[in-house]
Amino acid sequence: MSSSTRGEQHQTVPLSVLLKRELLSEKIERPEIVHGQACHSKKGEDFTLLKTDRQRLVGDGVSTYSVFGLFDGHNGSAAAIYTKENLLDNVLSAIPPDLNRDEWVAALPRALVAGFVKTDKDFQQKAQKSGTTVTFVIVDGWVVTVASVGDSRCVLESSEGGIYYLSADHRLETNEEERVRIRSSGGEVGRLNTGGGAEVGPLRCWPGGLCLSRSIGDMDIGEFIVPVPYVKQVKLSTGGGRLVICSDGVWDALSAEVALDSCHGMPAEAAAPHVVKEAVQAKGLRDDTTCIVVDILPQEKPPTSVPHTKKPVKVMLKSMFRKKSSESSYIDKEYLEADVVEELFEEGSAMLSERLISFVIIIVKLDTKYPLCNMFKLFMCAVCQVEIKPGEGISIHEGEPIPGKSRPWDGPFLCASCQEKKEAMEGKGVSGRVSSGSDE
Repeated sequence: MSSSTRGEQHQTVPLSVLLKRELLSEKIERPEIVHGQACHSKKGEDFTLLKTDRQRLVGDGVSTYSVFGLFDGHNGSAAAIYTKENLLDNVLSAIPPDLNRDEWVAALPRALVAGFVKTDKDFQQKAQKSGTTVTFVIVDGWVVTVASVGDSRCVLESSEGGIYYLSADHRLETNEEERVRIRSSGGEVGRLNTGGGAEVGPLRCWPGGLCLSRSIGDMDIGEFIVPVPYVKQVKLSTGGGRLVICSDGVWDALSAEVALDSCHGMPAEAAAPHVVKEAVQAKGLRDDTTCIVVDILPQEKPPTSVPHTKKPVKVMLKSMFRKKSSESSYIDKEYLEADVVEELFEEGSAMLSERLISFVIIIVKLDTKYPLCNMFKLFMCAVCQVEIKPGEGISIHEGEPIPGKSRPWDGPFLCASCQEKKEAMEGKGVSGRVSSGSDE
């Protein structure tokens, strides 16, 4: 047979067939995601976002991911609604479109920071005074990435019974690191003064009186309340696990252990309303009380919750779960299993430039072949994604006190507007120096 004849008999495979094959392969390798949600409303300011089996074309085929968000508004619902409707798009717009699966996952932490800051910046242009906490979860295969501001929280229970805290509590009452940051930036932290020297209630940031140190919105509070999220990314074992994402209406009434124990043996759709019921019964309906339960399950197993029986806690634990920083000071106990959940990324700094630099370090450590300049597009703001004319971008390295470590013309770059917001968030005045706030 001639070569031309062999070529004529060659059959091409349609793209649709390749995509179906890729999806079939994913069903074998990737977990099943099952979720449930419930809410008892008092103020009508809690909102949720539930998006499962979202598909995207990546460099090596088709991949799916799921998104879960909880937005607990205050001083009205405008910020919570706006963030629910716009945050995901802002996060995705910060990720280059032609990354493979591993690069996409590695880009998520930086994209979440950029998405949170852009959402806050855009909302404040509407001149509305409400604000919102955000707990935002992206599940891609066995990798869970969580970004959070405020006091809504996300807890993971692995299939082996370990409890892992994937978000930070930004209440000033419990977070000493955030109190120090606000005071060093020129803000004041104290309780409400009712006159005569009497102080009541939780610690608050003044001016404004907000008891949280991070949120989206709150334009009337001042620059000390920042939208830069705490981000944690972990990889589960193939045994899977359960995520419980709740507003403070739940966590003010139940500990993580009690919430998880109360819904053992229940599927996700029944577990969420049961947790809400337990919280309301414990302390009454004092606030909007919302719960999202997400089960990440091996495909061959039925969609039930993680096993009730917990294995003994091993003595040797990974350092990531042994430490108790001020960001996680709300944790009462830690029930951990070694070699069950692998930490891929964790960063809680409120300083925007530090977060962008830390992402550069992560990419370099990954030794990826994907060009770093494509992660931070040369003529595009690293936060709001607007195009920047050559020469107008401001490097995040500009004004650094230690010369030689980085150059002002090295990226990533910010537009003038985002640079002003970065300086405000970091407590810097016109001179670029940090304000010397009082510690009293």
